[in-house]
Amino acid sequence: MGRTILITGGAGFIGAHVAHELLSRGYHVRALDVLLPQVHGAARKRPTYLHPDVELITGDVRDSTALGRALERVDAVFHFVALVGVGQSMYRMSEYTGVNCLGTTALLEAFANGHPVERVVVASSMSIYGEGLYHNARGEIRAPIERSLDRLKAGDWEVRDESGEVLTPAPTPEDKPPQLASVYALSKYAQERLCLMIGRAYGIGAVALRFFNTYGPYQALSNPYTGVLSNFASRVLNGRPPLIFEDGLQKRDFVSVYDVARACRLALEKPEANGCALNISSGVPMTVLEVAERTVRALGRRGVDPEVTGKYRAGDIRHCFADISCARRVLGFEPQVKLEQGLEDLAAWLEEQTADDHVVEARAELAARGLMV
Repeated sequence: MGRTILITGGAGFIGAHVAHELLSRGYHVRALDVLLPQVHGAARKRPTYLHPDVELITGDVRDSTALGRALERVDAVFHFVALVGVGQSMYRMSEYTGVNCLGTTALLEAFANGHPVERVVVASSMSIYGEGLYHNARGEIRAPIERSLDRLKAGDWEVRDESGEVLTPAPTPEDKPPQLASVYALSKYAQERLCLMIGRAYGIGAVALRFFNTYGPYQALSNPYTGVLSNFASRVLNGRPPLIFEDGLQKRDFVSVYDVARACRLALEKPEANGCALNISSGVPMTVLEVAERTVRALGRRGVDPEVTGKYRAGDIRHCFADISCARRVLGFEPQVKLEQGLEDLAAWLEEQTADDHVVEARAELAARGLMV
């Protein structure tokens, strides 16, 4: 038997794909997951998509008994436990910091107190950047100023510098300073820094992977706080148009979960990755409106054209897409799944799924709290 790898949050979307990738390479995989009802449904059953060879322990990472069982004879850990969602994090602050931050410290304390491991790979997020990198008309890098509420209410979506000049987005590298625009982003940055800090202090190889917009089979379609593509798909499958914030021209970077899973395995196996924080994405910018339109076409639905709402959500940013040159150099990572191919694969899986559309309710919650204008 190969080395034993623990994936916290291993019954989730990305965790399940990483488990499959590791099993195919001869690793033994154990998952620790609380099976959160918002993600897995009220029954909290083992997901049917989770590979049968994965040893699943149901429990909270903050429960010392469950965590101790999960860490027995483990060689390395992927730490994926996190509540996700920018909007929800802005009104469930204690819950997000409790799971994301205290859950991480519970894991790291276990490393320090009798459960040492060789490596920990933590799931970080593009959200830590806030706005991505920008330059002005002369090609000079400029720090964007925060878009004011008055400008957003007037539909002025563009990002400007201190002189008022509209800035042009550029690929965002890892050395771009964090600009934490939500509680979720703050908690993900804390997870990343805690793992790298404690890893260095205790001689544990630690790697932070900053995932950009990840899509693919196994996404939680009925959870409105997960990825934008799953929200689009949920709406379309229910015969409703995808709802898009602002003018739909904000740029993002979408990456197949199969590429993400491969990057995770490389981060486990490459000694050069120790101590690094790396962007993981396709490196191909695309507007949110274009992605919504492609999702509708991939699912073969008519009469559900995307609806651009002209609304703004607190914590959202305008543009952010990845510079992946560091991941190429350190991991030998190269994205292999083009968006067209990835959407076809996602569509084939979606045809067998039932999605409860809770997007409107989630937006109503934000609006009631003054977090959407």
